Order: sequence, then structure tokens, then C-alpha cells
Amino acid sequence: MSFLNQITHLVKDPPPSHLFELSEAGIAFAHAGQAIFQPIEAGTLVASPVADNLLRGDAVSSMIERLAPMNGPKKRRPAAVILPDYAARVTVLDFDSFPSSADEQLSLVRFRVKKTIPFDIDSAAVSYYVQPTSVSKKIEVVAVTVALEVIARYEALFRNTGFQPGVITTSSLAALNLYRGDGIVVFAKLSGHVLSVAVIAGSTIKLFRCVVLEEASEEEILAILHPTFAYVEDELASPARKLILCGFPHGAPDSLHCEQEQLRSRFGSPGPFNAGLLGYMELVEG
Repeated sequence: MSFLNQITHLVKDPPPSHLFELSEAGIAFAHAGQAIFQPIEAGTLVASPVADNLLRGDAVSSMIERLAPMNGPKKRRPAAVILPDYAARVTVLDFDSFPSSADEQLSLVRFRVKKTIPFDIDSAAVSYYVQPTSVSKKIEVVAVTVALEVIARYEALFRNTGFQPGVITTSSLAALNLYRGDGIVVFAKLSGHVLSVAVIAGSTIKLFRCVVLEEASEEEILAILHPTFAYVEDELASPARKLILCGFPHGAPDSLHCEQEQLRSRFGSPGPFNAGLLGYMELVEG
């Protein structure tokens, strides 16, 4: 499945030549099929849905310039920018009916998500995707919402370093391109103290959560995963087939009693801070 192909980008342009995934730990970068990761100092970037993430934007700019230096005065190069999950809100909505007009669709999606986000919907960029029809009679829509203050700073950062950020998405949504199975599964990605969890049924996202953990302890992780598995059985009338993991070097807690599988990529080992980049490479490299 290709979730990144399905979910409407916040900005759409031709396929980019340079790929960046930003996180609190560093910058994952890919060009011409080669991927690398460069760490940054703690506190340089702090993911937040409500405030500027780039606390030391100059340091991030300098690293981007070192990773992809300009060769003379040229027009801006197209880039894909993958944001930390916690910088945005991903929401799965269901509707009994959905308008055919794009303007009416967007208005309805904005109305539904405004009570679920910690910032003003009037100061937000909203992207959405109508998922393939399932056995349910409901129309299911995945919405991605980012505060304009947050996304504008990321866009300005790349424009000031010679790029045109033509594609912007989030880490877990891009990482889901690496999953090629079927049936109902739970996807869990741990990035530092941020845990992102998705319930996937075939080619649709049924649930998406992103939470900040105090210590990323086993107890905290189970407090998120146990209700997720219960949701699957209650709402989807079938147990989850397996747990897909990313950023868990030693696997998930054994008390879950389910089959586990580490996320994989032909371009390298997906980890907490590069899985989105590798997932996007899977899409564009075919």
C-alpha cells in the first residue's frame, strides 16, 4: 500500500530531488538514492503542535547547507520535508455522507477537526484524503492538520537554504509506505518520548494517535497499546494480526502476547528518526 500517495500532501509539486526528515535528534537526508543521518544538539529542534519547533533555526540551516550545498546561483531545488509526528495532528474521521465539492469537503473536515486540535483551526493548514470504500457504509477521511505558525517556519527554513518544499508530510505517514502486509495490524513507532500508534486494516487507517510519554517506560507504552488492541477487537470485530514496530530495538513488551514484526526497508534500517525518509524513498524510488 502507499499511504503517502493516498493522503493529500499539504503542498503538491513534481517529485523532489532532495528528501529531508527532521526530528529532535537530527536530520535524515537522501539524494540520488543515498541516505545519511546527521545528529543535532539537544534543544535545537523541539517538536510541538502549538509553537515554533526551530529553537535554533540557524544551526538547522547550517546543517542543511552542509548536507546539500548549492552549486552556484540556481533556482530553488524541489525538496520533500518530513516533519516530526508531534508537530502535526492526524485524525481519522467518518461521515455518513460527504460533499462532492472540494470546497465543501474542506470546510466540513475543518469543522470536524477543530475540536480535536490544540490550536485555532482558522490558523491551520489542513490536508485530507478520502480512504478507499470499506465494508462499512461510513465514508472515512484522514485529515492532517498543522498550525500555520509551525509549518511556515519549516517552509521558510528550506526556502532560505535554496529549496522549494513541494511535499510536506509527517514521519509515520511516510513510514507506512514500508508496510506491505494485509489484514488488521497495529503500527507503533517510538521516537524518543513520542509514541505514534496507527491501526491499519488493509489499505485504510482506522485510528491514529500520537502521544508524549514522560519516560517512555514499558508501563506507559502498554497504557497506550493495550487500549489500542481493545479498540481493534471492539470496533473492528477481529483481533489485530500483528504489531509492526519501529524504534523499539528490543521489541515491544512481552505481555502483549501477539506476533511482532520490525519495520524493514531495502534502503536501510528504519529507526525512530529516519523511518519517514526511508518510507518516502520507497515511494519515489519504486
